[in-house]
Amino acid sequence: MLKRFLVVSCLVLAAGAAGASAAQDSELSRKILDESGVRGGFVVHVGCGDGTLTAALGSGAAYLVHGLDEDAEKVKAAREHIRAQGLYGRVAVEQWSGGDLPYVDNLVNLMVVSAGYQVSQEEIMRVLAPRGVVVIRDGGNKTLTKPVPPEIDEWTHYLYDASNNAVSRDTAVGPPRQLRWVGSPRWARHHDRMASMNALVSSHGRLFYVFDEGPTSSIMLPPSWRLIARDAFSGVILWKRRLPTWHPHMWPMKSGFAQMPRRLVAVDGKVFVPLGYEEALSCLDAATGETLRTYADTKSAEEVICSDGVLFVLVNPSPSQYTGFKPMYEDQMWNAMRYVASSMPWNEQPRWITAIRADTGELLWKKEHRVAPLTLTCSADSVLFFDGERVVRLDRKSGETGWRSGKLTSGFPKALFSRAPQKVKEVWRPEKTKTAFVPTSFAPTLVSYRNVILFSGGDGRMSGIAAETGKILWTEEALHSGHFSPQDCMVMDGLVWTALIAGGGDAGTMVGRDPLTGEIKREFLPDIKSWYMHHRCHRAKATDRYFIASRTGIEFVDYRKKTWEDHHWTRGGCLYGIMPCNGLLYAPPHSCACYMQSKLNGFNALTGKSTMDAGHEIRERLEKGVAYGHSSTRTAQSADDWPTYRHDSERSGCSKTAVPAGLKQIWTRDIGGRLSTMTVAAGRCFVASIDRHTVHALNAKTGAEAWSFTAGGRVDSPPTIWNGHVLFGSADGHVYCLRADDGTLIWRVRAAPGKRRIIAFEQVESSWPIHGSVLVQDDACYCVAGRSMFLDGGIRLLKIEIRTGKILLEAVMDDRDPETGRNLQSLKRAHNMPVALPDVLSSDGKYLYMRSQRITLDGKREDIAPIDVRKQGGEGRHLFSPIGFLDGSWWHRGYWVYGTEFGEGAGGYSQAQKYAPAGRIMVFDDSTLYGYGRKPQYYKWTTPLEYRLFAAKKALATRYAPARASKGQSGRKAPRISTTRPQFVWNQDIPIQVRAMVLAHSTGLGQARKTLFVAGPADIVDETEVFHSYTEPGVQKTLAEQRDILEGKKGVMIRAVSVEDGATLGEYPLTSLPVWDGLVAAGGRLYLSALDGSVICLGD
Repeated sequence: MLKRFLVVSCLVLAAGAAGASAAQDSELSRKILDESGVRGGFVVHVGCGDGTLTAALGSGAAYLVHGLDEDAEKVKAAREHIRAQGLYGRVAVEQWSGGDLPYVDNLVNLMVVSAGYQVSQEEIMRVLAPRGVVVIRDGGNKTLTKPVPPEIDEWTHYLYDASNNAVSRDTAVGPPRQLRWVGSPRWARHHDRMASMNALVSSHGRLFYVFDEGPTSSIMLPPSWRLIARDAFSGVILWKRRLPTWHPHMWPMKSGFAQMPRRLVAVDGKVFVPLGYEEALSCLDAATGETLRTYADTKSAEEVICSDGVLFVLVNPSPSQYTGFKPMYEDQMWNAMRYVASSMPWNEQPRWITAIRADTGELLWKKEHRVAPLTLTCSADSVLFFDGERVVRLDRKSGETGWRSGKLTSGFPKALFSRAPQKVKEVWRPEKTKTAFVPTSFAPTLVSYRNVILFSGGDGRMSGIAAETGKILWTEEALHSGHFSPQDCMVMDGLVWTALIAGGGDAGTMVGRDPLTGEIKREFLPDIKSWYMHHRCHRAKATDRYFIASRTGIEFVDYRKKTWEDHHWTRGGCLYGIMPCNGLLYAPPHSCACYMQSKLNGFNALTGKSTMDAGHEIRERLEKGVAYGHSSTRTAQSADDWPTYRHDSERSGCSKTAVPAGLKQIWTRDIGGRLSTMTVAAGRCFVASIDRHTVHALNAKTGAEAWSFTAGGRVDSPPTIWNGHVLFGSADGHVYCLRADDGTLIWRVRAAPGKRRIIAFEQVESSWPIHGSVLVQDDACYCVAGRSMFLDGGIRLLKIEIRTGKILLEAVMDDRDPETGRNLQSLKRAHNMPVALPDVLSSDGKYLYMRSQRITLDGKREDIAPIDVRKQGGEGRHLFSPIGFLDGSWWHRGYWVYGTEFGEGAGGYSQAQKYAPAGRIMVFDDSTLYGYGRKPQYYKWTTPLEYRLFAAKKALATRYAPARASKGQSGRKAPRISTTRPQFVWNQDIPIQVRAMVLAHSTGLGQARKTLFVAGPADIVDETEVFHSYTEPGVQKTLAEQRDILEGKKGVMIRAVSVEDGATLGEYPLTSLPVWDGLVAAGGRLYLSALDGSVICLGD
């Protein structure tokens, strides 16, 4: 049980008088941090004043700091100071109206309240995380520490603890209603290869995990394995450690490696992990990541558990059979999986079980045994494991063998691998297995529970074994629960449970047996009807209240009330799954294409309490600035301008301006930070420094800065310019309207229903953020606020009158069908579900579009249920991205489409490109689309990816295809239906990975009236060619060079291309990579937002 405490003590601090020097505040911050004991996390400074102490509190990389002050002038001064320190973004400040604090519950790790500022203790304790500390600088400077509530629990091992019973004692975890925090990255690297998230545990309010941070754009590029620590309650990254080697990242899907999650344990302020593949076990300081010791006799540690201060480490004395793994079957992933399973199962070779005192490294004993993967467990007096035939008990103190059970059976169904590929005969195979067939995706399950040992071997049977004697007490049916993963066997509410949930057609039966007799005590079926897939490729987890499955998304099963609740819109990653502890449900990044337009992405921490539960009544939301009622004096916009994201409301990326052939650099301006793409209008170039929350206006001719404006949160895309007004949304939940002349605030409207803040992608954001680029139509701007229709009350669509800031329309889009009131999940069609995620809006003048969702101008969603992806013609065709316009990750299952629908799921995500023009990025005019995307053969089940530049007619061709036979129509001739297909004009290979593209009129070329400009890094690798020699040193060197190029270190260019045939008209080197979609054309020039934080102007 976690410790619970409440501390009220005195902290001796300097007085911190107004006007104290930066040096004094630096010393004061050091004292606060040292004496509070907070070693990283989310820090709030109430009464930030001039920002010197606020900045000092954020001087360490492990702290994310948010300052609040009621005085607007102090906020302005604080921002200037923090910006001058180069910290703005990670350290930020906002104006605060006093009273309630603008944070969700249990978020803040350290709060500093300056003298003269009043916050109730109740409110402080609401927002503090367990173990969080408040320092109240009021006379005695007292501190309060929030106790750990008894209803939350930790999760120190892969399967909860050393008993292997994957059941948390946490009773606060519940069906998700609110997002507490979300972290990067948005996607795991690849679905068809090794899962990016290998291991995840939690101890003492921190998370620790192993993750591959290599490029998402191609799994062929080298991995970047890291051991990462986050604060469990705020998600703030505390530290990272590089792992130079780890399991081969090109390992095929559905092949595990099942043992990898067992290489990480966190207990009592320490982290135990081998710092590389085939390395010895190390002990790290949990707060800093510093190595404290490396344990002798543990080289090639394969698994570790910790119990009462003793480490039990499974060590492989022989070289790993997986070292030097060479990937096979670049376009037949099922064959790759069968190849690995058939040729590389558990080799049954002896391992060492090593017992070591964790604090001193003292070797207690070391014994050689054959140990099946994942079966090492322990109890108060025993160490237990399965050797492939029997469960074996060792004396915990001496390591001597106590008993061996009767013979048991185990094994993964070989039928799944019956079609092993021919090449298996050419590779190494172990000798004929003496015991069980255990492929790398699978392992038996062994659980220690009181006076009984529970064993499930994966062959449909489970047994109870007497802990004292080893006698097999009973053997009964074990329901099949795992899909290419270990099976579930866990004790909940005093019963041992299994569930029939592995396959999509399985009944979902849950059976609870008496652990001592095997007698069925409880059995029930789901109380809801739903369409399920196979269970995700990982084990289920549980708490004392819920069995948490993942048949499709995440299902909460109350095994006492016998009720099910589906959440198809969220899931964990392959191999590991989810983790329930700290009162939160942790869902790590995935690479899943199912429900792509409705499912959460990133590393999500979810809670059962909704932000909308209390304190969020919608009050006055319009804030008038000093320029309210004073119109801009700037001239009207020109047809040569680029006034909004991607030029116009259709997001065409096509400009009316004429750009000369002879490009040269005219000016460059260093803005700094991560930049958005731009808008250009009325002689100004507008760009957002995203993480610094700032919009910059530059003189379009010279690059000189005209003004800048800092919002209360990130601005992720450029402002929209309308008749001298600068309009944009922010992650602080507001829409801003500035005067274009000087950047003065005209008005600010809170589009969010409340003021609550969370941590999102390593910064402070509203629970209801707004994309920067708002849509302007009919003298009004449209935007959406929110993260998901399934969380925090849903998404809000707003229409705001530009001149007054008046809200003309507010439509709530939540998890209910507005026509029937039923849950949106009831409208799913196989792997497709209604759109539930926001995006930058587009419009054809008649409708608004959010991803593929069509919305009327009065806020009504049309065709909410998914439609046939094969019919992309007719009304409503538009450019959209199923993963969002601003996602430049190049995740391999997402791409843009000019059509009406996107197929989803493993077999569906590749379909849209068959029936409509599609690519990574596209631009278009009235008749033609131009794009850069994968060649058709590289859309599905391929590891290598190869691209082309293309032109396609906007008009679609029609063809007839057999309709899919309905249930009960087997044997009948299927009717023919009309489908669409794209009409390509030309295709060109191009030695550039196009990250930005613009279509402009041309001057001086004489060959075409328009020119296509593309920009990006050099493409130096033919991935198909190098796949078959992937492990060769020369190939690895070339791939590493390609990675460096993608990071902008060299080889960047912009190319002018003929729209007639794709021929090159000119090529110009660039000094930095463009940001995603970061090229625009206006006033006869090209403007490029660069990855190095600069804006570049090109022209004649």
